[in-house]
Order: sequence, then structure tokens, then C-alpha cells
Amino acid sequence: MGQAVVWTGIAAAVIIFFMGVRVVRPTHRGLIERLGKYNRFAEPGFSWIIPFIEEMYYVNVTEVMVDAEPQEIITNDNLNARVDAQVYFKVKVDEQSVKSAIYHVNNYQYQIVNLARTTLRNIIGTLTLKSANSERGKINEELQKTLMKETAEWGIEIVRTELKEIDPPKDVQETMNKVVKAENEKIAAVDFATATETMADGARRAEIKKADGVKQARVLEAEGEAQAIKLVNEAANQYFVGNAQLLRRLETVEKALTNNAKIVIPSNTELINVIGEMAGIVPVSRKEEHK
Repeated sequence: MGQAVVWTGIAAAVIIFFMGVRVVRPTHRGLIERLGKYNRFAEPGFSWIIPFIEEMYYVNVTEVMVDAEPQEIITNDNLNARVDAQVYFKVKVDEQSVKSAIYHVNNYQYQIVNLARTTLRNIIGTLTLKSANSERGKINEELQKTLMKETAEWGIEIVRTELKEIDPPKDVQETMNKVVKAENEKIAAVDFATATETMADGARRAEIKKADGVKQARVLEAEGEAQAIKLVNEAANQYFVGNAQLLRRLETVEKALTNNAKIVIPSNTELINVIGEMAGIVPVSRKEEHK
């Protein structure tokens, strides 16, 4: 009888022991309450509580994202913008922060969502729709700053905030799209006109260079002819002093004779004397001829 009682007691003790075993993962921290009052803090690893007397509450200390949920906000230029944002936060791992997250605020995730929605309305309500879209970074900074200030006593760290969307009303969006399209078409037209002008300018420069080349060729040709005439005149002056015009006549006679042409040359002209000298013939005067 006594032995059965002992074995029953051992079995009960074993059952009670295993009923009180708690394992805390690295992603969590534990708060142990005894009869409804905070008793101690549980780090990751093995913990044991007294069954039916103590209770352990697990708190996630990893980074968590909550959606602020889309809402309609009236901007400073009286337009209804659909705004949505995300908040990333985590409970700090120290004992006091974990206690604050559980005992200082009721359902901190729900509170953060509502606080973010209220803060967004206050921030975007002071901005125009255009400035709200162009100053997303500034809105994120102000939202994070406000949330950090308001949750300072909650044992929570606001890691970052991100605006998901700031969408204008449908009719405004269509108008904005048309404006953007018109602006893009304008830029394309300007680019096309610039390209066309560049091509035309290139063609004009090519024609100018071509004309300059023709002009230069003609100048060089004229200079060559002038140089040739100069050389001929110098030769005529050297060999036929004072008879440059006569030399020109000789050239004319030479060309004519090559074609078997007959030319009558007056006997009293200087050209007869020149031809005779070139042929080694001395012209005979009329007086000697009569003799």
C-alpha cells in the first residue's frame, strides 16, 4: 500500500514537472506571472513554471510589418487622395521594454496602425496632391519621427515606414495622364525638329565645303594659267625682245600651218623677217629683186 502511494506521488511529480516545462525560442521573450502578478523574465531556452499557479506570456521580438490600410485623405488643394502605408517595428529585447509592450499599451499592433493612419491624415492634409507625390521621402521621415515619439513608452522600436500609394481620384488621374502624354509628345517633337535641323545644317555645311572646293580648284587653275602666261611672256621677252605680240602671231601661224592652211603674209611685215630668221633665210629687198 505504502509503495503504491510512493509510485503515485512520483508519477504526479513527473506529470507536474512536464506540465511546467516551457521553452522560449530565440525569436521570443517570456513574461512569467504568478497568480496574476508579474514575477520574472524568461530568456530564450528552457524555463519552468509552477502549473496552475504561474503563467508564461510569449512576446515576439522580431521585426513585424503592419499595414496602415488604405484611407481617403483630403489634401490641401481639396482633392481626395487614396493613401496607404506600411510600418515596420519590433519590440526591444530587454526586460523593461518587453514589460512595457505588454503592460503599458493594449494590443500595440492595433494601436500602431491607428496612430499611423491619424499621423498620415495630419501630414498629407497640409500638402497638395502634387507635393505629396514628390515628397514621399519627407512624409516617411515625418511619419516615422511621430510614431517613435508616440511609442517611446511602449518598449517598441519603429524601424521604418513606407508609403505604398498616394493615388488621386480617377478623373484627376486621367487628366494627369493626358498632361504627361502631351508633355512627352512635345519633347518627342522638339527632339525630331532638332534632329532635322541638325541634318539640314550638316547638308548645308557639306554643300558649302563642296562649293569652297570648286572655288579653290578654279582659283588654282586660274593661278596656273596666269603662271603659264607669265612664263611665256618671260621667254618671249628673253628671246624675242619687244616682240611678244609677234610671238603670239607666230603661234597662230604655226597652228594654221599644221592644218595645211595657206596664209598670205605682207612682205613688209616684221613677221616675214622673224619666219626667215627662224628658217635661216634672209629676206630679199625689193630693190635687189629688180636687179
